[in-house]
Amino acid sequence: MFTGLIEAVGRVTAVDAIASGMRLGIGAELAGGLESGESIAVNGVCLTVTGSTGAGLAADVGPETLRVTTLGALRVGQPVNLERAMRADGRFGGHFVQGHVDGTGQVIGLRHDGESHWLTVGVPRELEPLLVPRGSVAVEGVSLTVAALRERAFDVMIVPFTWSHTTLATLTDGDRVNIECDMVGKYVARAAALAGREERR
Repeated sequence: MFTGLIEAVGRVTAVDAIASGMRLGIGAELAGGLESGESIAVNGVCLTVTGSTGAGLAADVGPETLRVTTLGALRVGQPVNLERAMRADGRFGGHFVQGHVDGTGQVIGLRHDGESHWLTVGVPRELEPLLVPRGSVAVEGVSLTVAALRERAFDVMIVPFTWSHTTLATLTDGDRVNIECDMVGKYVARAAALAGREERR
């Protein structure tokens, strides 16, 4: 479980094809505190650390994860958002983020608003019911609040601290981003769908 509060921005050091998918190397100072088997969110995707040193970590990415996230497009030198799994005795901020990406969206707008920034993300139709105004959403693993909904898109405002401490500042129009909708909303949507199915029987 994660919170969507990014701890560090790492750099991709290796992208290697393996029989089971892809092996990812990431340079990051926080890697020294990780052990093999621990979970880490990379751009919002929960991965298992397969090795670490004081300078970096390695993690394997399976075929299904490559299919439903943007990790397969990573290149050496690219920055990535990193968050270690939430500690049970830690302070909780952001929102509940599982690291289970629901799909990818596309950046369709970026604009300044004083020192903050507006980001507009287009989403596939199946994610629309899972987004609500003022609800939570994780974009590239960053916990954000849905400020407005459009047809197959949503707006979020990014405050200066988040802009300067995550990879969101590197986004440009057309970029693909990982989207994880609020966990509570997904359970509600599933319950409503099942209730409707029972009524039709």
